[in-house]
Amino acid sequence: MELHLLDRGRIHADLNFALDAEVAAVHSNRSPELQYSEYAVWNLLVDHPEATVLWDTGVHPEAADGYWPRPLFEAFAHHSPGDHDLTTALDEVGYTVDDIDIVVQSHLHLDHAGGLHNFAGTDVPVYVHRRELEHAYLSAKSPAGDDAYLAADFDRNIDWRVVEGERQLLPGFELLHVPGHTPGLLGAHIRREGEDLLVAGDVAFLAENYEQGRDMGASLVHDSRAQAESLRKLRDRERRTGATVLYGHDIDQFERLRGSL
Repeated sequence: MELHLLDRGRIHADLNFALDAEVAAVHSNRSPELQYSEYAVWNLLVDHPEATVLWDTGVHPEAADGYWPRPLFEAFAHHSPGDHDLTTALDEVGYTVDDIDIVVQSHLHLDHAGGLHNFAGTDVPVYVHRRELEHAYLSAKSPAGDDAYLAADFDRNIDWRVVEGERQLLPGFELLHVPGHTPGLLGAHIRREGEDLLVAGDVAFLAENYEQGRDMGASLVHDSRAQAESLRKLRDRERRTGATVLYGHDIDQFERLRGSL
């Protein structure tokens, strides 16, 4: 089983989104300088003996050209998505879109589901948790929910395969329900010789969220209790298996693991 991290570019945003109150005013410094940080956007390609799986589809290539609503782009800017489109990212590791047999959407936020148009009208199955699909439509089609869903990403002719709870996708490839960041967030436990991989994704944007217990900003957490339970579940699996834990947007980890998974 071969694993490849695909480079889908960088998002730039205030560090306080990922690390709650990392920069805060205090009496002696009432106007601290904010930290504008860089976050990795990645997809994971899993070349399994039974199927080639794409984990997430990344940012839409026209996100910086008006496809993303201006307020969202102002908060989470991705300046060159067209240079890191799915076709280019796959080509860098020797694959094409036509090689993909299965897509798994960890969730349907606009930085993770913007490449679904590549699979619209095809027979490629796209796995997503039921609660995520429901919440995405609620968010995009009504005033309820949250603003990080774009109907144009996922309201398409997609061969949805709805996940209930947790399930084995392929031998040695288990889908985990790890809600908190969103109601239907999926992670994965990939078992292979040498070292397992736990895909935590946006349960932990950065290493500090997982390794130091640093909270993410409140705007990035849909359910704090579910978030804490998902972190506990992943840490328990890590202790039992010694797995590498893959975080959602940690650029240092991405650069370290890219090409070495």
